[in-house]
Amino acid sequence: MADETKNQTDNVSSDSELPFLSHLIELRDRLLRIVIVVSLIFLVLFYFANDLYSIIAHPLLKYLPSGKMLAIDVITPIFTPMKLALVASFFISIPYILHQLWAFIAPGLYQHEKRLALPLLVSSVLLYYAGMAFAYFVVFPMMFNFLSHYVPSGVEMATDISHYLDFVLKMFFAFGVAFEVPVATILLIAAGITTPKKLAKMRPYIIVIAFTLGMLLTPPDVISQVMLAIPMWMLFESGLFFARILLKKRIEELERAEAGVTEDEDSDVDPDEELDKAVKEESDLNKQDPV
Repeated sequence: MADETKNQTDNVSSDSELPFLSHLIELRDRLLRIVIVVSLIFLVLFYFANDLYSIIAHPLLKYLPSGKMLAIDVITPIFTPMKLALVASFFISIPYILHQLWAFIAPGLYQHEKRLALPLLVSSVLLYYAGMAFAYFVVFPMMFNFLSHYVPSGVEMATDISHYLDFVLKMFFAFGVAFEVPVATILLIAAGITTPKKLAKMRPYIIVIAFTLGMLLTPPDVISQVMLAIPMWMLFESGLFFARILLKKRIEELERAEAGVTEDEDSDVDPDEELDKAVKEESDLNKQDPV
């Protein structure tokens, strides 16, 4: 009898371990596919690494007096374009990477979660690319033009290619993350953490936070800080607008729940207070009518 119970326990534990191992194997396979795709794209881009760097450096080169940048370290002329090709291959692979992650987690989601998650996943990728494009085509020309007019006399503006690439990647990351504000706003409302009315009341604080992040994530110049803070504010407003459209039923449920809680709190009266009030009223009546 004890042996049978032990065998049944072993069978249950082995059955529970099999799905976990199958998930690990699937995750490993998908990660391998991601590595292979990123590596193949990197091999292609490595051949055009110098051309890629020329494209990235174009917004600054036209404001340099000599029209050329510097390479201070010995291996910088090779390593920096190679680093750019590797980062670019990852950015280009983001749709495929997210597709693999989606294929891994989608079977565990409910149908209504899939309907919300897939559009947010696609929009987050597009918004990140939009943030990078906004930094390259709008912010960089204005910022470099502004900086080139404030170079001290006797100083020639020249930049190391490695430092410039680090700066560009930092700006791409900052603007890419900043453009995710609508997605974050919709997720907060969908999760029931807050409502559009509450977020609208917090608008002054959101503006202060946007300018604070603009100060922390960008170089110490007014142009880049303002060009990051204002789009964040506008994207926050757009997130509220689309949340009211996409999550109309969810918002109504949250507002009804809040209204119910408020009514319950208002109707919550202390029984002792009610008793004291009734005794006081009775004593007042007895005083008025002693008979």
